[in-house]
Amino acid sequence: MSHTPRSRTAVTGALLLISLGPAVASCGGDGHPLSAAPYDATDQISFSGPVGEGKKADPDKPLEVTAQDSDGRITDVTAVDAAGRHLAGELSADGARWHSTSPLAANARYTVRVSTEDEDGRPGRRVLVLDTGRPLAEKRLDVTFGPKAGTYGVGQPITAELSREVTDRAQRAVVERALKVRSTPAVEGSWHWVDDKKLHYRPKEYWPAHATVQVSSNLEGIKISDRLWGGTAKPLRITTGDAVVAVTDASSHHMTVYRNGQEINSIPVTTGKPGFETRNGVKVVLGKEYFVRMRSTSIGIAAGSSESYDLPVYYATRVTWSGEYVHAAPWSVGSQGYANVSHGCTGMSTGNAAWFFQNVREGDVVQVVNSYGATMEPFGNGFGDWNLTWKKWREGSALTAGRPEAPEPEETARLRPAAV
Repeated sequence: MSHTPRSRTAVTGALLLISLGPAVASCGGDGHPLSAAPYDATDQISFSGPVGEGKKADPDKPLEVTAQDSDGRITDVTAVDAAGRHLAGELSADGARWHSTSPLAANARYTVRVSTEDEDGRPGRRVLVLDTGRPLAEKRLDVTFGPKAGTYGVGQPITAELSREVTDRAQRAVVERALKVRSTPAVEGSWHWVDDKKLHYRPKEYWPAHATVQVSSNLEGIKISDRLWGGTAKPLRITTGDAVVAVTDASSHHMTVYRNGQEINSIPVTTGKPGFETRNGVKVVLGKEYFVRMRSTSIGIAAGSSESYDLPVYYATRVTWSGEYVHAAPWSVGSQGYANVSHGCTGMSTGNAAWFFQNVREGDVVQVVNSYGATMEPFGNGFGDWNLTWKKWREGSALTAGRPEAPEPEETARLRPAAV
């Protein structure tokens, strides 16, 4: 028997392929084997799980499709659940076996489409419905996204709080793969594991101004480990406002404020004096408080000592949880623009502080340069996420760590002001 030559190419990785059957079947009836309508491949393949009404497959076990006929082979398998989630899998080089490489969702219904070919290259098809049962484990991993819905500055990271710890790298990859962040306009971004129960997401550069960011999870029902399954997560939608970036130069004692890349104000300031130097680096506005009573004891200065203070402070814009603010400091107006005399905060006149207070929002960027202070830590004291290089940030992802970064287009719009 003469055979039509055909390519036997191994397919690996996540199978998000579209079956070639309908396309080749429409080529016409010219007598070529590939022009024939697909035959029923039911007798040519077998499945590892139970199929049929009322039968439930074990989600703890991978799905496996095997070619029964030694004269034929499997060419493609796609498995999609009712939520539109594709099941990743791998096909052997000889087409004899396909198996899933990602966990099946529990209590879900999959539509499985298998494409085959016989020894003459004729295409076969088998479509079946596979139901999975409920997991035996009782533990669920719920996710809470942050911040709250609203409008934020372009420096605002997305946060994901997990209800349980996830320490294993492979399990983290399952979780991270299910957490989706989509922005309009689209930007490159990545999750970063802060600790075993918390992730942050940020773009490579600041978010675009007036962007829409939508966050969701496909984790529900997905197996993470033998005793842990994905739980619920409420979707989140935020928007960004103008791109407001305030840059404080501790050596020149001035803050320059940019909106959408254009300078809109230059303010004389004072920053931390020797021994209390203001942190360098990028910080993100955490909130605004019209009035704060600031006591030296809150930063470890003993009451009654030469450095102690107890002051009413107005127009206080918070940038760290430990108590660093941009605020009105009428007592140091004579030093503003000339010397650094504060205990770490950025002080300015009451009028300038009121203007700053009114023109920034949560998520806006406050950057300090040329201070003798340490660099703002990335996590734990606010949002210092931007102080990690993009390479370091990607190393905190269970999906991108150790993988080379994709090359950038020749023309990439810069989202940071050119003066920063």
